[in-house]
Parts: sequence; C-alpha cells; structure tokens
Amino acid sequence: MRKTKKIIVIIQRSNGDVFLSSSLVKALYEHYEAPQIDLLVNDDTISIAKLIPFIKNIYTFSYQKKQDNRWKQEKDILTSLFRKYDLSINLTASDRSVFYALISAKKSISALEDNLKKSWWKKIFLTHFYYFDNFKHILKNNLEPLNSLKINFNNVHYPIEVSSKVIFNVKKKLEALNIGKFIIFHPSAQYQYKIFPKYLRDELLSNLSELGISILITGSQNKIDLAIKKELPTLNNVFDFVGETTLEEYFALSKLSMAYVGMDTLNMHIAASQNKRIFVISGPTNLKMWSPWSNQLKRSASQDMPIQTYGDITIFQANMNCVACGKAGCDDSGISKCLNNISPKIVFEEVKEWYEYAGL
Repeated sequence: MRKTKKIIVIIQRSNGDVFLSSSLVKALYEHYEAPQIDLLVNDDTISIAKLIPFIKNIYTFSYQKKQDNRWKQEKDILTSLFRKYDLSINLTASDRSVFYALISAKKSISALEDNLKKSWWKKIFLTHFYYFDNFKHILKNNLEPLNSLKINFNNVHYPIEVSSKVIFNVKKKLEALNIGKFIIFHPSAQYQYKIFPKYLRDELLSNLSELGISILITGSQNKIDLAIKKELPTLNNVFDFVGETTLEEYFALSKLSMAYVGMDTLNMHIAASQNKRIFVISGPTNLKMWSPWSNQLKRSASQDMPIQTYGDITIFQANMNCVACGKAGCDDSGISKCLNNISPKIVFEEVKEWYEYAGL
C-alpha cells in the first residue's frame, strides 16, 4: 500500500472553523509521520491559517474573485490541486468543497449534509463521508475524518504556539505601559448581531475598571472593531489595544492574560485552547456547536441557560424562550434583541467572584 505522503485539508468556512481544525492537522501529521499537509481556505481566513503548525502550502478561494473572474479562479484552483494528493479531507459540506476534494486525490473524505437530494451523488464518488452535525461541537465535527481513517485521537483543542520573539516583544510593550497581570476584554465579533450594545458594554467596562487589575481591550483593524474603538470610554486601569496587535501577537497576549471576558468569537476559542478562565456573552449562537471547548472536561456547553459554568468557562445568555435561535439576529435581521437582555451587572459579579477567589 502506498504511504500517505501528501494531504490536502479543505475548510471553506469561518476563522473559527479553520482554527478548530488544528487538532485534526496535528493528528494527521503525527500518524502519517510528517507528511506534506496543505490547506484550501477562504481568503478572509488566511491570517489564522498561516499560524496552524505543520502546514506547507495554503491555497485560497475568494468570493470576491468569484464575482469578478469566476472561471479564472476555478481554473487556477483546479490546476493547483488536480490529483496532487494521496488524501483529501473536506470539512465543509458545500458542493464546491466536495468537488475540490474529489479532484484532489483518489482517496477523499468529506462532510455531507444529511439531505438525500443534495448528497446522493457525493456518496457515490467519495471514499468516505460523514454527516456534518449541527448539534455536535465544531471540534468534534472536524475530528470525525479520523474515525474513517482509524486514527486514534484525543478530544483536545491544542493551542497554537507563538515564537519566543513575539512573546518577548509583547511583554516589552506591556512593561512599557506598566501593565502586570491583566484581563482581556474583547467587545467585538465578526458579525454585528453578536456584539453587546454600547450602553451595556460601557457599564460592564466601568465595573471591570474598578477590580484593581488592568483591563486590555482588544480588537483588529476591521471596520467593526475600529468603530468600537472610537466609542470607548476613558477609564482607569483600562488600556485600548484595539488595532494594535497582529494576530500572532494577540495569541501571545492571550497566553499572558489571566482571563478572557467578551463576545462569542474567534478570540474566546483562542483562550479556550490555552485553558484560560473565560466569561462569554452569547447571543443567538448555537452553543452545542460553537461554545468554547473545555479541554479540562473535553466537552462544550450542552444546553441554553442564563448562566452556566463548565470547567473554567462561564457563558451568559438572555433568559428568553427564543435563545439560542442560531440565526443572524432575530429572524435573520442582523439585530439580536437577546443581547439587550443580558445584565452587565451579572457578568461583572461572576468575574468579580472569580477574581477575589483567585487572589490576583
């Protein structure tokens, strides 16, 4: 039997999906004794893809190019991938992603939708398939191909390690600002419907500033984050780091932090992989699939409730019958009324109780 030397992993979804594929990549690398592993991802997830260990080449798909020059992009991807691999693994159940998996390697594994009309032809051509389960955590979904390959694995999300140079530079920046121990407060998310309203965010920040520990507000240079940056209040013990770090520097910052307080987004998954104390304000998100993964308990949240703690993770949701709807805001409107019904005081009291007990 030919040894598996070249593998392509296809992930055409969000930053979180790409980040939560790192445990799959690690297992493949170790089992097949250092094969070449390449990625195909959407171009808006390239920053996180570049940080995943054991990856040699990264190919990207752009939805903008699809509109501007669709056929050239498809041709370039097909030319790059066609029969170049011993094994293809597709973590996305879309038609395009399955097609890429099929043309990349003779042996192909793919996630599928549990829908006969959409999936019947894929089952014929794929070597193995599994059904993408919306009630299973994304980490466990991403590890499912290992079952088809009969590879043993742990349900652990391994952290991405950053270089000692990056950690050193981040420490220098913190020392220059006289910041010792600190908590990360991350007020933004990829989508507006996942963000705490300004008046509630300001109340929470004001309370956090009185804890007696530095609060670092983090964010990238995208439009949503920079809009929040302009609205931030000036408070004692609060430092504005929005747009001030690269993604790799953020990993270092998170590693050095004592806890994460903030929204349901990639950053909470980074904190979870580093086994940090986490406090998440969650709106319409499906928690069974997208809550922070506890490496300690090897599980995610299993139900919706106003406050729940498992391991080192606490999640806050609104006490409303519609939570969590899993939609892009109420009726996909882009506005989540549930976030208006989460009390900043309750969030703060939970953080304060942990802080005082930890004796920081």
